[in-house]
Amino acid sequence: MAGNTVDVLVPVALDQAYSYRVPRGLKVAPGDFVRVPLGPRECTGVVWSEGRARPGLDNRLKDVAEALDLPALKPELRRFVDWVAAYTLSPRGMVLRMALRMGEHLGPERARLGVRLAGPPPQRMTAARARVLGLLADGMVRPKAEAAREAGVSMGVVDGLVDEGTLETVVLPPEPAAEPPDPAHAPPALTPAQSAAAAALCETVRRGGYSVTLLDGVTGSGKTDVYFEAVAETVRAGRQALILMPEIALTTRFLDRFAARFGVRPAEWHSQVSPRRRARTWNAVAQGEAAVVAGARSALFLPYADLGLIVVDEEHDAAYKQEDGVRYHARDMAVVRAHIAQIPIVLSSATPSVETEVNARRGRYRRLSLPERFGGQEMPAVEAIDLRREGPPRGRFIAPRLAEAVKDAVARGDQALLFLNRRGYAPLTLCRKCGYRLPCPHCDAWLVDHRFRRELLCHHCGFSTPRPAACPKCAAADSFVACGPGVERLEEEAAALFPGARILIMSSDLVASVERMQEEFAMIAAGEVDIVVGTQLVAKGHHFPKLNLVGVVDADMGLGHGDPRAAERTFQLLHQVAGRAGREAGRGLAYLQTHQPEHPVMRALIAGDREAFYASEIEIRERFGYPPFGRLASLVVSGTDKHAAEAHARRLAAAAPAAPEVRILGPAEAPLSVLRGRHRYRLLAKSPRAFDLSGYMRAWLAAAPKLSAGLRREVDIDPQSFL
Repeated sequence: MAGNTVDVLVPVALDQAYSYRVPRGLKVAPGDFVRVPLGPRECTGVVWSEGRARPGLDNRLKDVAEALDLPALKPELRRFVDWVAAYTLSPRGMVLRMALRMGEHLGPERARLGVRLAGPPPQRMTAARARVLGLLADGMVRPKAEAAREAGVSMGVVDGLVDEGTLETVVLPPEPAAEPPDPAHAPPALTPAQSAAAAALCETVRRGGYSVTLLDGVTGSGKTDVYFEAVAETVRAGRQALILMPEIALTTRFLDRFAARFGVRPAEWHSQVSPRRRARTWNAVAQGEAAVVAGARSALFLPYADLGLIVVDEEHDAAYKQEDGVRYHARDMAVVRAHIAQIPIVLSSATPSVETEVNARRGRYRRLSLPERFGGQEMPAVEAIDLRREGPPRGRFIAPRLAEAVKDAVARGDQALLFLNRRGYAPLTLCRKCGYRLPCPHCDAWLVDHRFRRELLCHHCGFSTPRPAACPKCAAADSFVACGPGVERLEEEAAALFPGARILIMSSDLVASVERMQEEFAMIAAGEVDIVVGTQLVAKGHHFPKLNLVGVVDADMGLGHGDPRAAERTFQLLHQVAGRAGREAGRGLAYLQTHQPEHPVMRALIAGDREAFYASEIEIRERFGYPPFGRLASLVVSGTDKHAAEAHARRLAAAAPAAPEVRILGPAEAPLSVLRGRHRYRLLAKSPRAFDLSGYMRAWLAAAPKLSAGLRREVDIDPQSFL
């Protein structure tokens, strides 16, 4: 393509590719990485297509500065970037940015140094030096830090031996992002149901082509072992596999299970991975050296050399929705990428999303069922505690029946989980004298009392402040009282009710580090804790052998938010929490403390009748035209001036194109009407399933009034949050 022009897409907030001239002697093709001038600076971009000739204009184009020695982006990934951008109404450059995490800004990587024996013993021998020399007596090269750690000495001891010539340093190759997994390492002993499902998935992988399979198994049925066999079949074929997981589920236990099956851990891709390691993983994926990637939603945009299988674990999890920047749902986009790449995809869940369940019922997805727990364990019994009749004493939150059950469980040597999906000590703090509530100064929300951190915190914007000594409104001293429970308050109550019990709180805001969180999970699994007080951090993906009792302290919490998916999410969360009980020995028991035992969600959970819940929820969605039987798109107008934001939202509604298929709701103040100092107004577009709602929203925004200073518009196709 020397001497011609190319269109280059750059990873900035622009939707269009820019044309550049290719200098003589430089060869580039679509997909190649290049450096190009953009304004006053140079940036990395990707050749998106060949340019078209424009006589008289080509000579005014800027030149491509250089071609980079990186694997080209495959046509499949470029099509995927275009599709996601068009569907979500995001600039293509911002979608491309998610695929370009090669770490070029990090500079050259520091060389890894190893040491080995090379000369005579040192003139002065010490015990520490002797340990180092004994370790290296086999003549093998060891990384310097590893040699010091294994010998139990400081790095200075090793450096001293190098200085004396006893040891020599050797430059080691860069640490690999992941070792090759061995599909024959340790095949598991599967139940007949697991074997049938695994065989079906392996046949799907061998056959190739696009297909969607729902792996539908009860909690503890061994779904992971089943889809590991599909991953093994993919690795045998020399192709790559992606396992998508909610970030909270990417735990040491999962990685250790993978290592037990394949001999090594997979390549990891999530926010806790260091930038340098992410860069190594990006290159290993692009070169085809990383056979299996286990990652959070952004792993979907990696440049796989030969992707052969996608697995979406816990496919129902709301964490797959990206709520800022490019707003996409990783499960749905994974299905799209599988379709573009013409490869199979597996969606795994004990409580499928209503969208996935409907697709399976209507034959669009194949369903593989695992109806029983591995090892023959029974599903836990679920009972309701009607708080209207047998609630806790005033000022307490654990009902007497649940307290007695916890006491008996601890006495038997079992573990109990008290579940409350609310961080902090109390969700509301008010003045006893005048009733003043402590609000966030930047959001339409109350400050949450966090006693362990000794501060009041906004869970929406992160604002924090010490608890005031006097009421700002009436000046009464020491008048503030906590209202309602959080996990910290629940732990305080549990300590009073069960003296001597070993109690551990598991909450994301109390986790000092990933390593510490993993240590605490290991403590629970080892039986070193009697009572766990936790949020959704402990709700899924964990196996605690001695945990046989679960108490949900406020089962109604998720039902009162005015969210179309409130019932579905509550059912999924409570089903997953109850499923922690009785996974290894003994019959599990779960109590739901509720004011609404007659609610369809509670009835389905108590009866163990999942089908009844789905039938009811699907019927309601279909009757009112909500997803998956209809489509939604939201527009949120925000601004620092309330009246300006409202006025623009009204003008925006008036500019909506006329279409009989589309119903525009709003504008109305968003439930969270102020966020980070910005006033928010929401509009919602509702259409039939077959209607091109993305195209409609694009036309609407094109006809929309211009934004004045301080205003912002955010569009979300298929919204999951309605705050």
